[in-house]
Amino acid sequence: MTSRAARGPRPLRRGVFIVLEGLDGAGTTTQLERLASALRADGHKVLTTCEPSPGPVGALIRQALKGRAVRTGGAPIAHETLALLFAADRLDHLQSEILPALAKGIHVLCDRYTLSSLAYQGSQVSMDWVASLNAHAPAPDVTLFLDVDLATAARRRAARGGQAEIYEVDSHQRRVAAQYRKAFSLRKGRERIAVIDGSRTPEAITLEALEVLRPYLTRELKALAN
Repeated sequence: MTSRAARGPRPLRRGVFIVLEGLDGAGTTTQLERLASALRADGHKVLTTCEPSPGPVGALIRQALKGRAVRTGGAPIAHETLALLFAADRLDHLQSEILPALAKGIHVLCDRYTLSSLAYQGSQVSMDWVASLNAHAPAPDVTLFLDVDLATAARRRAARGGQAEIYEVDSHQRRVAAQYRKAFSLRKGRERIAVIDGSRTPEAITLEALEVLRPYLTRELKALAN
């Protein structure tokens, strides 16, 4: 039997990159925290994050989404500019937070990523152009898409209250829902997307999501043992 020393140094540990996606009101934020708690209870190290990111570009995007960041003269930021900002924020987010955590063997759970840009900004400008802006963003190991109908999503948005963002108008959400399906086709072969029925109880959704994630987590554990 070949010893570990003879085989060379142990490979760099790597966590699993998990993304949650869906319409506004699909429950991605709720499931992010539930999944993180479940994984931590099983002994995994987990980082939870989101996009727009907590970084400087993300802060500007959040202001724009609330209608507070405007151009000279008071006009809203153009959709093309927002697409550029989201792509810039994503690369900064990767370098500052996501990739360093993965390299340490920490699993990263992110609320929204490239698929959101394709669906949301892609509902206003060319999806192919949005895809080109994000060409340098690595695909997650797995994306969990919480699938809910428009009425359910709207009801949940109304229940949580607060100021609505520019994309949370019902008519816009209909376009976003259609664009998500187009984005699935565009990302086919590059991104593993698991569609989960998000209309059920939070507990049922979490259980199914954990079943989807188990093979990815097991794969990483096996890699560390070899």
